Amino acid sequence: MPTTKAKKSRLDLRIDQDQKELLERAASLRGLSLSSYLLSNSIEAATKDIESHEKLVLSDNDRDLFLSLMENPPEPNQALKSAMKRFQEEYEN
Repeated sequence: MPTTKAKKSRLDLRIDQDQKELLERAASLRGLSLSSYLLSNSIEAATKDIESHEKLVLSDNDRDLFLSLMENPPEPNQALKSAMKRFQEEYEN
């Protein structure tokens, strides 16, 4: 038998009557309670928002440039050397 996590948290939401009726109608069309409808759609939307925020899509040219720089990194310039020295002084000593 599958086990489910106990639901210990609560979320309250205030909306106007027209919004509530719209959501109840949509939930009814899917055969879900309003709470189940809101939860399933919110979780799906949140997952997509997080994935789109954490995912970076590069063009073919940008991908090739990135990989080339990873394989053959340029020599550090003076600004990078100075920044690394400041970092080492502050965090490694």
